[in-house]
Amino acid sequence: MAAAFEAADGDLANRLMAALEAAQGEGGDIRGKQSAAMIVVEATRQENPWDGRLVDLRVEDNPEPLVELRRLLVLNRAYNLMDAGDAAVTAGDMEAANRAYAAAAELAPGNHEMVFWRTVTLASVGDIDAALPYFAEAFTAWPAWRELIARLPAAGILPDDKALIAQILSAGAHE
Repeated sequence: MAAAFEAADGDLANRLMAALEAAQGEGGDIRGKQSAAMIVVEATRQENPWDGRLVDLRVEDNPEPLVELRRLLVLNRAYNLMDAGDAAVTAGDMEAANRAYAAAAELAPGNHEMVFWRTVTLASVGDIDAALPYFAEAFTAWPAWRELIARLPAAGILPDDKALIAQILSAGAHE
């Protein structure tokens, strides 16, 4: 475990994952494989105990808990990149937002939720031309996203503009 931890590249979570996988490779827990967990927090104490958690993942009752923990760790990183993209949009830096969103999509290919929310963010800041192809992709992967689009103006997430909503809902409808 120690050698794998020290030899691994990347952040603490990646190094911990390497150590867990090395331990499993040597036989693991005598009770067999069933669960795995990982919590990584920032080095500085936060006022609220829930703040500063960089990774907080658990896998229960799974025949391959480390495989699932690795998958969840990658997904966690992708969602963190989505959050960074959202923060960049809020700051008005669409170039940084698109870089973060693209990196998230690369980590989690086929995740229609990431495609959808990236697209909603683009549309919410008026970049509808860039958003429409992604809406088509999201709607093809998960048609229920169309229903959610109609609800987002009431939540203040998309403009309350019937023409815009109709344009979004028509994305990919004729493909």
